[in-house]
Amino acid sequence: MAEAAKFDLNDDSVVVIVGTGAGGGVLANELAQKGVKVVALEAGGRYLPEDYINDEWESFGQLAWTDPRTTSGDWRVAKDFSGLPAWIVKAVGGTSIHWAGASLRFQDHEWKALTNYGAVEGANLLDWPIDAAEMAPWYDRAEAKLGVAGVGGRPRLPGNNNYKVFEAGAHALGYKEVHTGNMAINSVDYDGRISCQQTGFCFQGCKWGAKWSSAYTDIPRGEATGNLEVRDHAHAARILHDDSGKVTGVEYFDKDGNLQMQKARVVCVAGNSFESPRLLLNSASAMFPDGLANSSGQVGRNYMRHMTGSVYATFEKPVKMWRGTTMAGIVRDEARHDPARGFVGGYELETLSLGLPFMAAFLNPGGWGRSFTTALDAYENMAGMWIVGEDMPQETNRVTLSEVKDQWGLPVANVNFSDHANDIAMRSHAYAQGEAIYKAVGATRVFPTPPYPSTHNLGTNRMSERPEDGVVNKHGQSHDIANLFVSDGSQFTTGAAENPTLTIVALAIRQADYIAGQMTAQAI
Repeated sequence: MAEAAKFDLNDDSVVVIVGTGAGGGVLANELAQKGVKVVALEAGGRYLPEDYINDEWESFGQLAWTDPRTTSGDWRVAKDFSGLPAWIVKAVGGTSIHWAGASLRFQDHEWKALTNYGAVEGANLLDWPIDAAEMAPWYDRAEAKLGVAGVGGRPRLPGNNNYKVFEAGAHALGYKEVHTGNMAINSVDYDGRISCQQTGFCFQGCKWGAKWSSAYTDIPRGEATGNLEVRDHAHAARILHDDSGKVTGVEYFDKDGNLQMQKARVVCVAGNSFESPRLLLNSASAMFPDGLANSSGQVGRNYMRHMTGSVYATFEKPVKMWRGTTMAGIVRDEARHDPARGFVGGYELETLSLGLPFMAAFLNPGGWGRSFTTALDAYENMAGMWIVGEDMPQETNRVTLSEVKDQWGLPVANVNFSDHANDIAMRSHAYAQGEAIYKAVGATRVFPTPPYPSTHNLGTNRMSERPEDGVVNKHGQSHDIANLFVSDGSQFTTGAAENPTLTIVALAIRQADYIAGQMTAQAI
């Protein structure tokens, strides 16, 4: 195996990528495979499957981004989890360590939400500048990379008890598209990784490597080319530029707390929908007083987190929902666009199990009292599902710089979010359907639970055809600065109903092709 690369701080021929998750990690490998020199900066440490911990709170302490953040708006998170607007990972591999693995393509209509839904009052809808036909070949490549079960001739995973309860209830209601999901978890040995061992700690990092994560696939493969250097514990502070407005490199704090500056030919921001706009805003200068790539004023705006919620139910007999994959099945029938239901867009119902420690933190049906303790007493007899649907982009749902500073003295992200009326109508419909699924198979009690700190962070640097409507073009290239790219879920124009990782990966593979071509042509 090639010695891991080391590039000089003054080497201005490299591509610097900030973040190593599903976007940044894949982009780094794809570029390295094409012979492009890459320096990836990762704020967190490096952990591999043998380091992961099968214990919810201990794992959270190991992996979660717990640096300060602030929140505002009328969402429950601002009240109950004010410092934790999202549960994302601070480590090499990013949140691809924690994700459940659900890998679904956007539906055709979701690429053109404004056209298909029409103007929705209070929503800042926009059509993506790309569509399903253009993305199909990139989705093919992403599914092959991730080894998605249920497509490409790969069998789906088996259903656990939580799924069997869910499936029986869904069929009783007449739902048709019910299965164990298109998951980036090996159902058979694939790509040098073993098949799922059904341990049930998917959110804590897969100790078997059966679930795809850039931490142990794309990152080491990129390093093996000799073209990728990953610097962990490297916290990006600001992106610098020259008098012509081209970006020239990234300042970052290294593991010893020293400020370093890595020169760059191209800079790609992949720190998710909080850290990416925060970095652009913290990079304001005399030439760019409102932050980089922000001539439109759209950096940080249109934050989406998916319309979410959960439904848990207790039964007469044990379910033991924690056995097997955390997200073990899906109902897709409600993912269609059907305004007759009282909202635009659609939602998925996906099985979910949380362990007792997280249940105690997040369930809370009516506070700490008898209803809560009896719910936990019935944990063994409980089944659970998660709701995920398209939420509306709103200009006022946004990331701005907080007055609070982090350990480096940099303003942290403030996340302002309030539900749109469409989100509320969709959640009410989904709660009713989720409850009906469980009641159809004899649930004794049903608990609709409010949204958790979300991990589906989308928008804030959105793609747009016209520069005035967004931050980046159809390749994730900033409208304002040709050699500055956004490479994560923050470039999403709208959120669609589907879990976003597959689309983030497909966009990263496509972006690597574009960047390499532009570099060869000397256009950037």
